[in-house]
Amino acid sequence: MKVNNVAFIGLGVMGFPMAGHLSSAGFSTKVYNRTTEKARAWAKHFSGEFADTPKQAAEGADVVAVCVGNDNDVRAVVYGSDGVLAGMKKGSVLVDHTTTSAELAEELASACAEHGIHFVDAPVSGGQAGAENGALTIMCGGEQPVFDAISSVLNSYSKQATLLGGHGQGQRCKMVNQICIAGVLKGLSEALLLAQKSGLDVGQVVDVLKHGAAGSWQMENRAVTMSQGSFDFGFAIDWMRKDLGICLEEAQKHGLELPLTAEVDRQYQELQQRGLGRMDTSVLIKAYDAK
Repeated sequence: MKVNNVAFIGLGVMGFPMAGHLSSAGFSTKVYNRTTEKARAWAKHFSGEFADTPKQAAEGADVVAVCVGNDNDVRAVVYGSDGVLAGMKKGSVLVDHTTTSAELAEELASACAEHGIHFVDAPVSGGQAGAENGALTIMCGGEQPVFDAISSVLNSYSKQATLLGGHGQGQRCKMVNQICIAGVLKGLSEALLLAQKSGLDVGQVVDVLKHGAAGSWQMENRAVTMSQGSFDFGFAIDWMRKDLGICLEEAQKHGLELPLTAEVDRQYQELQQRGLGRMDTSVLIKAYDAK
């Protein structure tokens, strides 16, 4: 399948630049956003069009990509008389970049099949900077021929896109990703507290440790700002709690207990109650303020 026409649904901090990379890569791109002003601004900034409904955006598209908030947000733009399924042509591909439950991915795959449409669940990692720089990591679930057919689309805004198995496996890999981030941030928070109390220079500590076994993206990009009390950027804990909830539900289905994940989720809940829900996930260090 040759991909020429692409639709992108959802122009948040991730979707806006991702759709821009599609246009810059030469795809004929049409976008939809719940707030029309955002879609109009995108069309003015990039070479592309905007539509008034998801259905209109999807009409004639070879690939329709969705990047919205949660399971129900995805359903709202996929189903119904104005949803993308109502406008997509047979043989086209629906790609969901939203971080959702694996059950939704399986549900969408079935719904698409009934319409003669292919589906790939494809959550992303890399944050706003990754989206803006076209350097996202994409975790996919679906069929190999379909994944191969949309590789040019995925490559326009990613540094790596990998098929991990059938429908839902991309979402399950994203769950693993979020659990790893939660664990790293918890360890980093406690380590920075010790560094500060011990009189160490955090910047110097990071410069030393980032080259060793303790090095991580979070350490290189968030340790210094965490020590400075700066959290007004990046991935909000409101969204992280949504993701961790999905992780904990999936673990429960497999009879697993994830005590560290549950503890971080509880700490984030307390931070939400303190009015910090829109702060970056690195604000986890503030959970230790009263200790």
